[in-house]
Order: sequence, then structure tokens, then C-alpha cells
Amino acid sequence: MSFKKHSRQYDLVVFGATGYTGLLVAEHVTTHFPTNLKWAIAGRSAGKLQHVISECEALNPDRRPPQIEICSLSDEDLGALAKKTFALITTVGPYAKYGEHAFKACAESGTHYFDCTGEAVWQMSMIEKYEDTAKATGACLFPQSAIESAPSDLMTFSMASLLRSTLSASVGDVVVKIHEIRGAPSGGTLSTVLGLFDVFSWKKVAKSHKPYALSPAKNPKQPPKTSLLSKLTGLYSIPNLGLVSTSVTSGTNRAVVHRTWGLCKQEPSLYKHFYGPNFTYREFITAKNFAKGIMMHYSLIFGSMLLMFCPPFRKIMRKYVYQPGEGPSKEDQKKEYVQFQGVATPDVQPNIGKQAWCKAEFSGGMYSLTAVLLAQGACTILQDDVELPGGIYTPACLGQGYIDRLNDVGFSMETKMVDA
Repeated sequence: MSFKKHSRQYDLVVFGATGYTGLLVAEHVTTHFPTNLKWAIAGRSAGKLQHVISECEALNPDRRPPQIEICSLSDEDLGALAKKTFALITTVGPYAKYGEHAFKACAESGTHYFDCTGEAVWQMSMIEKYEDTAKATGACLFPQSAIESAPSDLMTFSMASLLRSTLSASVGDVVVKIHEIRGAPSGGTLSTVLGLFDVFSWKKVAKSHKPYALSPAKNPKQPPKTSLLSKLTGLYSIPNLGLVSTSVTSGTNRAVVHRTWGLCKQEPSLYKHFYGPNFTYREFITAKNFAKGIMMHYSLIFGSMLLMFCPPFRKIMRKYVYQPGEGPSKEDQKKEYVQFQGVATPDVQPNIGKQAWCKAEFSGGMYSLTAVLLAQGACTILQDDVELPGGIYTPACLGQGYIDRLNDVGFSMETKMVDA
């Protein structure tokens, strides 16, 4: 499939290509994109960017190497860069500290944008500042389009689509869990976690994780009532998913899934995907047994409190973790694996005893998955007619074509009907 015609110098620019995740994005583009792609890698150091080119040429010597664009973290430089390209991927974080320059530049320039932040509070800030600008210029911006929060968002979209096509039904309760994860966080991720509360207050972070905080429309429907035992232990038993516990990613992923619900309700081009008025979403992680599940729940509570209210704890932790730009070696990445599972209950009465069930999995580094999600998202908007007029969107807004591309490059997703 050919790329869309446009008047800009590049189809795609990867900003931050010399970093740990940015290099993986550049490598994926090199090995998976059509060779007629007009693209560039951007950063502050020409020498380091040339090293990235050498790495890419070793992977695919037959394709044209990317151009080099020297660009600093400033409104001026990123404004000029954004005007040169149809789409931009940025991996330069923590986004709460460094991300706004690129986001602002793309919104103002009508440039399509993808990032790998997991900071829902930062996305909330960008929506408040730049959504109207993006709508005016036609820029389609996709924050949180990596391991946070694309899998949760796309699985929900896939299960909703199956219920609609099979039962002509809207969606009731959706539950997604991290079924298995083997992998270590990179220095960039750890820097984000440890630095978030240096930029945003705990009240602002908590606000961004409230139901429908990022959504353009509110949904009064409440999730299923939590039992006293679940409140005390953090444990739930979910049919077709088993025993689950509190997940560290539930808040930020739920915020994106809820935004998808609101966008599909309000935007005419997305309304055909609307999940329905009684939609609810919950997210957990597998608990191997009761004791470990309770331990995970309370470890998350106490760990979060230390991060929020104890700056010395954050300072000490920075000394003992990967630094920005560092991460698991390529050999270690090969051993990594992640699997998500989810169920969606149709919103029908009486209960028909059926659910949609979904499994999504990826073998390889967690940051290789991030690269896949970012790059294939950009490829989707470069090639597909996604019918988005402009604004701040979610991964699911890219539709089934995006899911099909991901299946083709190793992020496999299976969705089927099962007995409830």
C-alpha cells in the first residue's frame, strides 16, 4: 500500500532516535516499512544520530537510510521540524518535563503525532492546552500509544467489535488483566515514575485517574459493586480470567479507554464504534495465589505513597536503577514476554451467558513492543483513510487496520466468543 500524498519533505520523523526506545523504533521502521518511505531521525547529536544510521544500515543495507535532523528541545527547533514532516514519533521523555515542545509543535503545524508516555496527568494537561488547536489544524495526536495504553485500548475495541458483529449488542462490563509479564523497565520509564511528582502534585495525578477524566463526555454508569473482601484484599475472582489483584497500570490505562468511549460517543466518524451507555472498564493483574495477590495490592499502596510524599525515597531510588538511555540488553530482551487477557460482557437483558474473550501477546522486549506499537500506528495514519478530522485521539481510534498491522508484526490478538 502506498503512502498518502502530501507536500512535506518527510513522511515520518523519529525524534529521540539516539535513546533506548527511539533506536528500537528506528530499527523497526528500517526492517518493516516500505523502502520508498521518506524519513528522518532527529536529535541533538549528529555523531550519535550517525551511529543510529549505521545500526539501521546493518539491519537492512538495501534501503535508503534516513536523513539526519539536528533538533534541540525548544519550541523553535521542534516547530521547524514538525513543519517538515507528515507524522512524528517522539520517544523523548519524561514527557512531563520534556514532552510539551513536540506536542505543541505538532498541534500547531497540523502534523500527526505519536508518543509512548504513560503519564495520564500529562496527557490531561495537553488536552486542556492543545485540543482546540489540533482540531483547527487537522493534526491527529496519539499520546499513550505504546505498552501504556495501546493493548488495553485495542483489546477493548476488538471485544466490542465482536459483540457488535455477533450479537448486535453494546458493551457492558469489560475487564482486562496482565496475565503474564517477563521484563524489566528501562531507565526512561524509571525516570518518568520517579520524576512525575516533581512536576505534578499528587492531587493533579489523582484527578487524571478519576473515571472519564480524559474523556470529552462523562458516563454516570458505575462499575460492578466491590465487595468488602475485595476492598480489604485487592483480590477479585473474574469469570474466564481467574484470580486477579490491583495493577499499577490500571489508572492510566483506564483513562485512555474511557477517552475512547467519549470520543466514539461524540465524534461522527467514530460513532459507529460507540461502546454503549452502560459501558464500564476495570483492569487488574494475575494473582498467582491469595497471599501473593494481597502482597501486590499493599505493596502498590505503600510504594505509591512513598513516591508521592517522600522525595528522599525518590532520590535514593534514582541511584540504584537504570539511567535514562539505558535498559535491558538485546539478549535479555529476547527472553521477555507479555500476555494480556480480557473479557467483555454484552449489554443485553436477560443475560445470555456469553462473553467476548481476548488474548494479546508479544514475545520479545517490552520496548520492542513499544517500538512496534508506535511505528505501526504511524504507518496506519500514513497509509489508511482513518477518517479523523483532527484532535487528540487514542490508539483504538485508528481502528481495525491498526490491529491487523500489529498482528502481522508479532503483537498477536485473538478475540472470540466464550461461555460466561
